Amino acid sequence: MTMRTIGLVTLIATAMLLPATADATPSGGINDDGCSPSPAHPRPVVLLHGLGANKNEDINKLQDHLAGNGYCTFSLTYGAYPLFPTVGGLASLDSSADQIAAFIDHVATITGRKVDVVGHSEGAFESLYVAKERPAVTGKIGAIAAIASPTHNVDPVAGSVGKLSAELLSKVLGAVGCQACSGLSAAQAKLTTGPVAQPGIDYTILTSTHDEVAAPPASSFVHEPGVHNEYVQDTCPQDPVGHIGEPYDANVLQLVDNGLDPAHATAPNPCATGLPV
Repeated sequence: MTMRTIGLVTLIATAMLLPATADATPSGGINDDGCSPSPAHPRPVVLLHGLGANKNEDINKLQDHLAGNGYCTFSLTYGAYPLFPTVGGLASLDSSADQIAAFIDHVATITGRKVDVVGHSEGAFESLYVAKERPAVTGKIGAIAAIASPTHNVDPVAGSVGKLSAELLSKVLGAVGCQACSGLSAAQAKLTTGPVAQPGIDYTILTSTHDEVAAPPASSFVHEPGVHNEYVQDTCPQDPVGHIGEPYDANVLQLVDNGLDPAHATAPNPCATGLPV
């Protein structure tokens, strides 16, 4: 399984899933440098999209949800080629990591606080990678919630979505190139050589047992002190949510809340049913 499959899944998601604007008016802030953190949620949150998406897609519902709960939220489109500015995550993982680290530093500077990071798919991988490989911002990160990260080498996809996506994505990205795809194995090796988790950061890694892209699902997990690994189905056993649906799933949103604010953790009630793709 390669980042090529992950990328097409995200591209499909942006075309067929949910609108980029949530219905609720947020009480926190969305990409507002003047946002004042709430007492309940004093740390701002940086959100990182997956391969083939941008700051307005893939993590848009998560961002609206967190802003609605009083967080100051910030997102960026990273890793886009100049000719394709709305298609992020294609550039090398290291160049994207540089962009993300600079953005985290900016948010920490303007808010005067540590920053929490929430990412999906490639964005989840980058949240772990930046925290370890960009030490200038490691101490500026308070918590990470990584959703469906391709943390370790993964097996070929067995599901129908994966079989379909591999061939299609090869054609799509063959025309524009995907440095992140070809560089994933090397970046995985760097991330997982020695401890992944960095001192002072609280980690929550979430995935679904039905994820056929970052597969097998357990390949997302990091079994180290300070890391909380969780399947969506540990809390909501009947949720069939897949890779595309995870950042839009109400159960995942609640589990992200819990990861960022464990002192007030609650279970989804009732559990929702996410998209099984």
